Amino acid sequence: MSTDEQPRAGVARSAEPVWDAIRRRRAIRRFADRPLEPRHLERILDAGRRANSSKNRQPWEFVVCLERGHLGELARLGPWAGHLAGAAAGIALVTPDPRQPGAPLSVMFDLGQAAAGMMLAAWELGVGSVPATVYEHDLARRLLEYPETHHCEFVLSFGYPADPGDLIEPPRPGGRKPLTELVHHERWGRRGNPPP
Repeated sequence: MSTDEQPRAGVARSAEPVWDAIRRRRAIRRFADRPLEPRHLERILDAGRRANSSKNRQPWEFVVCLERGHLGELARLGPWAGHLAGAAAGIALVTPDPRQPGAPLSVMFDLGQAAAGMMLAAWELGVGSVPATVYEHDLARRLLEYPETHHCEFVLSFGYPADPGDLIEPPRPGGRKPLTELVHHERWGRRGNPPP
């Protein structure tokens, strides 16, 4: 990793950086009023490009939005998309329309892998992120100008956090269900600890 690829000051480093990022990353909805460094934006996009996908279809394309006025318009795509107005970048995740006959069910799973990779790469760089679900699909198509054959279900906000302490805050206790509520062994309903 070159010097300019090092995480930003204040981002915790550990002997298990991937696990640490998974465990500590949180949704950031308030951003500092400054643009993303170009190399950080490129790294985030490259993380999405490198995601695994079923049969290596790579069913995604990314519409990068940096203009303040455009981000403000994108904030109207859904009731919880307001964070886009203050983001340094919005990245719309566009796929072939998964509702078309014969469309593989894997498209949205693949898109989730791309989004997760982008958000984890951002966290390592000291960039916060949060997804917005698109509710206003006609507006999304008009604002982003993707073709009728395609679909946008999510737009990701990226930016340096307004409060840099959000990047190093420890995980909150009780924020996730325990594994004993989520894991079944061999068959549905067989809960408890796995055999040794």
